[in-house]
Amino acid sequence: MSGQEQFRLLLAEDEPTQRMLLERQLKKAGYLVETASDGEEALRKILDGDFQILITDWDMPGMDGATLCRKVRGAKLKNYVYMLLLTSHATIDDVVAGLQAGADDYVRKPPVQAELLARLNTGRRIVELERRVQQMLITDSMLNIFNRRYLNEQLVREVERARRYNHPLAAVMADLDRFKRINDERGHQAGDEVLVRFAELAKSAIRTCDWMARFGGEEFVIVLPETTLAGAVATAEKIRTLCCAQPMTTSNGQLLVTSSFGVAELNAPHMTADAAAAELLRGADTALYTSKHEGRNRVTCADDAASQ
Repeated sequence: MSGQEQFRLLLAEDEPTQRMLLERQLKKAGYLVETASDGEEALRKILDGDFQILITDWDMPGMDGATLCRKVRGAKLKNYVYMLLLTSHATIDDVVAGLQAGADDYVRKPPVQAELLARLNTGRRIVELERRVQQMLITDSMLNIFNRRYLNEQLVREVERARRYNHPLAAVMADLDRFKRINDERGHQAGDEVLVRFAELAKSAIRTCDWMARFGGEEFVIVLPETTLAGAVATAEKIRTLCCAQPMTTSNGQLLVTSSFGVAELNAPHMTADAAAAELLRGADTALYTSKHEGRNRVTCADDAASQ
């Protein structure tokens, strides 16, 4: 996130006039604002949406603001939500109770606009810091793609989404051919430069909804949502062709590099999402092994590998 206008904010306030006034102030300040009239509606929106900030009144019918904060924290959302309580409760015990429920800060009602926006600026800094930390944890810093930790977590979510909407999902496993020889003969710096170049070529060949992770060493996994087996084969072939079309330039000369691929599609309806994700990777890995065994620089489908 690189600007205030990109922050999605949910405002939970049961009093219509106060909700309208706050919504107007927050939109004027550059936030993308959605509203909820009670705690139950706010919780549904938080769980379904991608909000960075929640402002909630403490006193609401049904689920109050403190309970809402507690439930949001208990949901263990993928991204951190900064939560600000609006409260007329003035005692220290009340404030402590709200913070212990999961709120990050509080503003007394009626909120003074300058104070509210200042506290939201603090929230923005916290959200940005958390986002940078999370990005570091899931990214291979050298290749600027996701790491295996992200692959293991996100692939399960992709499986769940594909099943929910009955959409196809495919995975491609890629491996640079004879990569150890590059390291041994040209040095590890040249090897790293080849890895970086391959990642760049692969990313240039996939869509914005696709994503790529380093599986380990010179092995990569490319996840292709909304993609059939035939579509995944076409993507893998495109990357393979790009890789060997011309020599890669390194600090120790030019190298002609080839790559091998294994392709599989999601097809495990009776497995759990975790098991199905593992099976998808296993199928792609088996197909990759067949490509390597049959001479490298080729694409193999899991179905073809299984029949051999």
